[in-house]
Amino acid sequence: MFETLSEEVLSLAVALGCGLLIGIEREQHKADHEGRQAAGVRTLALVALSGAVASLLGPMAIAVTGGFIALVAVVGYWRTRDHEPGLTTEVAIVLTFLIGMVAVQSRALAAGVAVVVTIILQSKGVLHRFSHKVLTEQELNDGLLLLASALVILPILPDAPIGPFEGLNLKRLWTLVVLVMAINALGYVAMRMAGPRLGLPLTGLVGGFVSSSATIASMGHRAQADPALLRAAAAGGMASNLATLTMLVAITIVIDRAVLLSLLLPLALSFVVVAVASGWLGWRAWRATSIAAQSNGQSRPFHFGHALSFAGLIALVLVVSDLLASVLGDMGATIGAGAVGFADAHAPAVSLTELAAQGRIDVASAQLGILLALSSNTLTKIVIVRSIGGPRYARYMLPGLLLMLLALWLGYAVSRWPL
Repeated sequence: MFETLSEEVLSLAVALGCGLLIGIEREQHKADHEGRQAAGVRTLALVALSGAVASLLGPMAIAVTGGFIALVAVVGYWRTRDHEPGLTTEVAIVLTFLIGMVAVQSRALAAGVAVVVTIILQSKGVLHRFSHKVLTEQELNDGLLLLASALVILPILPDAPIGPFEGLNLKRLWTLVVLVMAINALGYVAMRMAGPRLGLPLTGLVGGFVSSSATIASMGHRAQADPALLRAAAAGGMASNLATLTMLVAITIVIDRAVLLSLLLPLALSFVVVAVASGWLGWRAWRATSIAAQSNGQSRPFHFGHALSFAGLIALVLVVSDLLASVLGDMGATIGAGAVGFADAHAPAVSLTELAAQGRIDVASAQLGILLALSSNTLTKIVIVRSIGGPRYARYMLPGLLLMLLALWLGYAVSRWPL
């Protein structure tokens, strides 16, 4: 009995605290608007307590008290609509009542919701400035398109192989579309916050942990749309390869360190080459002092057609690689890894390292298969660079990618030399 009473007291205390938190913010709002008789700290504290008590008493109390609170909110709006026609305070009253009810079921959830509500109420000026002066209509439209693509279309697509040789998966291809749009949007936000010379390289590095190919494609689109961003976009595209190599090291060190040791020299040499190329491109971008002024014409976070074209290119590469695999026949895990690598270098690395850890293939076969996957993935990036980014983007990107391939296989050759 005492334990139950203690739980109820704690719930009431949390409800009171939530009401006080929201009420303090509304009290300040009330002080700033003399003509507005808004609900203050005492009213909202009592509303939250009412919700908690009603929840403890049962459905009838909830219905009666909730109806009364709703009536109070309507009357309050009717009396003050000439001074401030908004519904913010009235909605806050009803929501505070509901938070009080939630406090009986989950105190942590009620407290969290109360904090979020208070932050939203307190951020009125910031949100209004962002909506009216920072966010453009085109940015809002693109943001809604991205959300619809990720939250509406993606969940309903079938996750099953289709098409020639059953090598295509609509869900995975649409995931690439969403990734390209998201990385482009991230780069756009980074440019507006940190400037293009720093924002795009950082976006490329972060985006590479999700998909280096998608990042290179999105940077190519941005370079095509605004030539002033060419060097910064190329630096971001090249930096995405650093993330790919880092992910391979992380995968192998977790699953099988013997495979990591066999790959250490090829990956290290490639990492050095990519780091130098990224640094050189970033330095060139930083020296382009006119880039900030010229890049303001880029007014869209992304282009939907560009994302679709990238997914279409990946689909074509997958069909061609499956065709080659069917013609050449099943030559084992190594050839299969090379074929899968045209689309993704990480998946075959995981599977081959896991096979080596289980003793089903030797370390040398895993090493060769992972290098083939990384090489075929780099070939896909080369195609993307030229077909999406155009000749000028390719002029900056291709030397680094080709040198990365050369360093990769040079490291492999040296690692195979007998000591």
